[in-house]
Amino acid sequence: MKINRVLFVGGVSTAIASLLHVAIIIGGADWYRFFGAGEGMAQLHEKGSTYPAMITGVIAIILAIWAIYAFSGAGIIRRLPLAKPALAIISVIFLIRGIFGIPLVIYIDDPYLNELQGKLTFMFFSSLISLSFGLFYLIGLIQIWPRHLTKGSISNAKTP
Repeated sequence: MKINRVLFVGGVSTAIASLLHVAIIIGGADWYRFFGAGEGMAQLHEKGSTYPAMITGVIAIILAIWAIYAFSGAGIIRRLPLAKPALAIISVIFLIRGIFGIPLVIYIDDPYLNELQGKLTFMFFSSLISLSFGLFYLIGLIQIWPRHLTKGSISNAKTP
């Protein structure tokens, strides 16, 4: 079976992002600040709150699951249930985050987002990263779509 390199790159990139979120939990308040989580999350961590670690941990788990789905679609691991719709949803989420990240910060009046307005550089680069991840998933999904549609379909079944 041929490996889909685009989904493989998307999976590796997402796995790295997942591990980075784990590193942020371990790194503490300074890491939360550096990676753009906001001063509020950094201060909560400094006060001993488990909230930042829980939120960041959930993000890390979600990203790890998404990486596994990318590896499944790439043909590296066995095909997972609902791989095609899962990859489509993941693509859309990354693309939406990539496209609307910066306008969200600029136009929505929210204390957390207002705090981030000073970090447009972070939002710009994180939006570019999300957009690139979304494109990896979308292009990879388009490449495997015909294979997944025909695999096991009735039209390919052998008739006696």
